Order: sequence, then structure tokens, then C-alpha cells
Amino acid sequence: MATAEDLDRATDSQWDWVAEHTRTYLASGGTEGHERDGTYTLVLATTGRRTGTPRRTALIYGTAGDDFVVVASKGGADEDPAWLRNLVAEPSVGVQVGTRRFTARARVASATERPALWEQMVGIFPLYEEYAQKAAREIPVVVLTPLAGSR
Repeated sequence: MATAEDLDRATDSQWDWVAEHTRTYLASGGTEGHERDGTYTLVLATTGRRTGTPRRTALIYGTAGDDFVVVASKGGADEDPAWLRNLVAEPSVGVQVGTRRFTARARVASATERPALWEQMVGIFPLYEEYAQKAAREIPVVVLTPLAGSR
């Protein structure tokens, strides 16, 4: 079960540029790496579904009310990213948005929610549409709801 406390001790993404971004973000306390050219990122910590090891990655996000929204695109790959498979198995996650840290419950957006959230996220990062065209799957949209007392 990942919590906000796992952000500092989690294993980085296998992608060097994502790992570097994540380390910079966290080392700065969220003052560096949160925003770049009008696009905002958060750091997500999940629990490895097989190892139980906390894992972290940086993701572009949007908001829906008090919730945060991320896209499991993996650049348009045909398989879901590991972080998605991890949070489906264990939905408690640690999140850092800018300087704010909290524990959240993650879930894949429902079929009725997804279209509006997808359009919102494509508006934030238009490459998601290109990723969707090349992927042999519907790219999941994930909702992160801060737990009470974490807001």
C-alpha cells in the first residue's frame, strides 16, 4: 500500500529521462519540475504488484474537482504501463503535486466519465490523441482522489 511517505524511498522509473525529472522534482520539494511550458506534472508512487516495492514516476496531470487525472498512455504502446497495473492491484498511492504531498485512492475512470476526461487531457497534451491512434488498446484515464485529511 503506497502512501505519501513512499515518494522519497520508491524506485525510479526505468526510463532515464523520467527518473531524472522525478528526482529533480522531489529534491526541490516540488518547486522544480512541476511546470514546464504550461504543462504540469505530478509524481505518483505505487506498490509493485509482484515485489511489494514502492515505485515512482512523473506524469502529466489535469484536475476534476478535487481529484487529479492522469493518462496511462505509455507513449501509445500496446500494453499498459506498469504503474497502472500496480495501482489496479493496490489502489492506495502516494502523490506529490508541486509542494503538496498526499495519499490518494486511484481508480480507472468509468466508461461514462472517460470521454470528458480524455478530451480534457488531450487538450492539455495533444500527443495523447496520436498515442491513441497507434495503440491497440483504449488508453486508460486514471482518477486520483486525495484521502480525507490529505487535502
